[in-house]
Amino acid sequence: MTEFIVNTIFWTLAIYGFFEIIKNIIDIFTYTKFQSDGIYLIIAVKNQEEKIEGFLRSSLFKILYGKEDYLKNIIVADLKSSDKTKEIAQKLETEYDCLKVTSWKECKDMIDNVDES
Repeated sequence: MTEFIVNTIFWTLAIYGFFEIIKNIIDIFTYTKFQSDGIYLIIAVKNQEEKIEGFLRSSLFKILYGKEDYLKNIIVADLKSSDKTKEIAQKLETEYDCLKVTSWKECKDMIDNVDES
Protein backbone atom coordinates (compact mmCIF):
# COMPACT_ATOMS: atom_id res chain seq x y z
CA MET A 1 0.00 0.00 0.00
CA THR A 2 2.81 2.46 0.82
CA GLU A 3 4.51 1.57 -2.45
CA PHE A 4 1.32 2.54 -4.30
CA ILE A 5 1.16 5.91 -2.50
CA VAL A 6 4.84 6.64 -3.19
CA ASN A 7 4.42 5.70 -6.87
CA THR A 8 1.29 7.85 -7.15
CA ILE A 9 3.10 10.89 -5.68
CA PHE A 10 6.13 10.24 -7.90
CA TRP A 11 4.09 10.00 -11.11
CA THR A 12 1.96 13.02 -10.19
CA LEU A 13 5.08 15.15 -9.73
CA ALA A 14 6.62 13.75 -12.92
CA ILE A 15 3.53 14.60 -14.97
CA TYR A 16 3.35 18.06 -13.39
CA GLY A 17 7.03 18.64 -14.27
CA PHE A 18 6.42 17.50 -17.82
CA PHE A 19 3.55 19.98 -18.23
CA GLU A 20 5.70 22.80 -16.78
CA ILE A 21 8.47 22.03 -19.26
CA ILE A 22 5.96 22.11 -22.15
CA LYS A 23 4.52 25.40 -20.85
CA ASN A 24 8.00 26.98 -20.64
CA ILE A 25 8.83 25.86 -24.18
CA ILE A 26 5.59 27.40 -25.46
CA ASP A 27 6.31 30.63 -23.56
CA ILE A 28 9.82 30.83 -25.03
CA PHE A 29 8.56 30.46 -28.59
CA THR A 30 5.65 32.81 -28.00
CA TYR A 31 7.50 35.71 -26.38
CA THR A 32 10.77 35.61 -28.32
CA LYS A 33 8.92 36.85 -31.39
CA PHE A 34 8.32 40.18 -29.70
CA GLN A 35 11.91 41.01 -28.83
CA SER A 36 12.68 44.49 -29.99
CA ASP A 37 14.62 47.55 -29.06
CA GLY A 38 11.43 49.55 -28.65
CA ILE A 39 10.65 48.49 -25.08
CA TYR A 40 12.03 50.83 -22.44
CA LEU A 41 11.82 50.93 -18.67
CA ILE A 42 12.09 54.50 -17.41
CA ILE A 43 12.91 55.02 -13.74
CA ALA A 44 12.57 58.58 -12.47
CA VAL A 45 14.64 59.31 -9.35
CA LYS A 46 15.19 62.28 -7.10
CA ASN A 47 17.23 62.38 -3.91
CA GLN A 48 17.45 58.60 -3.47
CA GLU A 49 21.14 58.34 -2.61
CA GLU A 50 20.60 55.68 0.07
CA LYS A 51 18.26 53.45 -1.93
CA ILE A 52 19.13 53.83 -5.62
CA GLU A 53 21.98 51.32 -5.84
CA GLY A 54 20.05 48.53 -4.10
CA PHE A 55 16.94 49.21 -6.15
CA LEU A 56 18.76 49.29 -9.48
CA ARG A 57 20.87 46.22 -8.73
CA SER A 58 17.84 44.17 -7.66
CA SER A 59 15.82 45.37 -10.67
CA LEU A 60 18.68 44.64 -13.07
CA PHE A 61 19.17 41.20 -11.56
CA LYS A 62 15.50 40.38 -12.04
CA ILE A 63 15.52 41.72 -15.60
CA LEU A 64 18.85 40.29 -16.75
CA TYR A 65 18.63 36.92 -15.05
CA GLY A 66 14.88 36.48 -14.76
CA LYS A 67 12.14 35.96 -17.28
CA GLU A 68 12.06 39.53 -18.57
CA ASP A 69 14.29 38.75 -21.55
CA TYR A 70 12.48 41.14 -23.86
CA LEU A 71 13.39 44.23 -21.83
CA LYS A 72 16.86 45.44 -22.72
CA ASN A 73 16.68 49.24 -22.33
CA ILE A 74 16.55 50.82 -18.89
CA ILE A 75 16.68 54.60 -18.56
CA VAL A 76 17.27 56.29 -15.21
CA ALA A 77 16.00 59.86 -15.42
CA ASP A 78 17.42 62.08 -12.69
CA LEU A 79 15.06 64.84 -11.56
CA LYS A 80 17.74 67.33 -10.47
CA SER A 81 18.83 65.48 -7.35
CA SER A 82 20.72 67.51 -4.78
CA ASP A 83 22.66 64.47 -3.51
CA LYS A 84 24.86 61.77 -5.10
CA THR A 85 21.99 59.85 -6.73
CA LYS A 86 23.11 60.62 -10.27
CA GLU A 87 26.75 59.71 -9.52
CA ILE A 88 25.72 56.32 -8.11
CA ALA A 89 23.49 55.62 -11.11
CA GLN A 90 26.31 56.61 -13.49
CA LYS A 91 28.66 54.20 -11.70
CA LEU A 92 26.15 51.41 -12.35
CA GLU A 93 25.82 52.58 -15.97
CA THR A 94 29.47 51.65 -16.53
CA GLU A 95 28.79 48.13 -15.20
CA TYR A 96 25.60 47.40 -17.18
CA ASP A 97 25.25 47.99 -20.92
CA CYS A 98 21.45 48.16 -20.83
CA LEU A 99 21.38 51.02 -18.29
CA LYS A 100 21.44 54.66 -19.40
CA VAL A 101 21.42 57.67 -17.06
CA THR A 102 20.00 60.91 -18.40
CA SER A 103 18.39 64.06 -17.16
CA TRP A 104 14.61 64.29 -17.15
CA LYS A 105 14.67 66.78 -20.02
CA GLU A 106 16.75 64.42 -22.22
CA CYS A 107 14.42 61.54 -21.35
CA LYS A 108 11.38 63.63 -22.26
CA ASP A 109 13.01 64.57 -25.58
CA MET A 110 13.68 60.88 -26.34
CA ILE A 111 10.05 60.01 -25.62
CA ASP A 112 8.81 62.90 -27.78
CA ASN A 113 11.03 61.83 -30.68
CA VAL A 114 9.85 58.22 -30.76
CA ASP A 115 8.51 57.47 -34.21
CA GLU A 116 4.88 56.37 -34.04
CA SER A 117 5.13 54.14 -37.09
